[in-house]
Amino acid sequence: MKAAPVLRALRAAAPDTDPLLVHTGQHYDPEMSDVFLDQLGLPVPDVFLGVGSGTHAEQTARALVGVEGVLLEHEPALVVVPGDVNSTLAGALAAVKLGLPVAHLEAGLRSFDPTMPEEHNRRLTDHLSAVLFAHSQSAVDNLAAEGIVEGVHLVGNTMIDSLLEHVETARARRPWDALGVEPGGYGLVTLHRPALVDDPELLRATVDALVELSAALPIVFPVHPRTLERLDAAGLREQVARSNMRLAKPLGYLEFLGLEAEARYVLTDSGGVQEETSALGVPCFTLRAGTERPVTIELGTNTLLGLDPNRISEIPALLERRRPAQEIPLWDGRAGERAADAIAQFVEASRVGIAT
Repeated sequence: MKAAPVLRALRAAAPDTDPLLVHTGQHYDPEMSDVFLDQLGLPVPDVFLGVGSGTHAEQTARALVGVEGVLLEHEPALVVVPGDVNSTLAGALAAVKLGLPVAHLEAGLRSFDPTMPEEHNRRLTDHLSAVLFAHSQSAVDNLAAEGIVEGVHLVGNTMIDSLLEHVETARARRPWDALGVEPGGYGLVTLHRPALVDDPELLRATVDALVELSAALPIVFPVHPRTLERLDAAGLREQVARSNMRLAKPLGYLEFLGLEAEARYVLTDSGGVQEETSALGVPCFTLRAGTERPVTIELGTNTLLGLDPNRISEIPALLERRRPAQEIPLWDGRAGERAADAIAQFVEASRVGIAT
């Protein structure tokens, strides 16, 4: 969702470049990888590394070795890494060790929570990068506070480019029909972060609160593979099955976006969902101690509940007091074009090809 608009715009803005698309395979479930590539209109990756699951060290190490091999073979002018996953850091490390410049797409996000693996990935990647694409002024400010002011471009949110391009197609698919709910007549839940799902007591309290909440309005719950494992380990799946919750397998991008666009509210611990709901004007409640996306609270529809399942019961009252979303600067569907222009200028200056 972050890379597709940039790759498409780059090919239009700089046809003389030769983009190489590398898929590390960190997201290994077909419903969370292959389907997304197809629905977003991305070409078949030039390289698929098949990194798969494992500990943070194992995953990062496999991605590091795999990306290094690609870079040695192709010698790109610039390596563009999106987001904050282990593959992001691995790609950046592989590049700088070989003396290749890095561009970080979605730079400057900070949760200020050192227990989050993503926080280390994004901080380190930013400090390794020569080109940094920020999606909001707060991200630019975070970078400046760490002494990073050169090479920073405030381009907006490329993930919102994808959303605006595909949201009507997503609605037309009517994904709610298969789940027995109606537009505006359900809540949508996504939970996957270790801080929540790996803690049996927190997970049980969350399920108890969701079961109670679903009594008034059905809840659709597409279950991340990690979360499903934890539900089974805690013996909670049967409790969920007896409730007014609809468990679903991981969904493709369009199916999830369609559900998101027509939900009465969304409860999540995902950073991207906080952004998407703000762009859609759908109330969002974030079950985390903090957020690296404060603009979704300041201007969007997001409410931070903290890592406190007891606050889930407040959602009906909070919905009554909700305020409308405001327009977030540069979240206008053209962030990919702005990023691509900056990449093209960098590549032109180096007079070499590009890897993304």
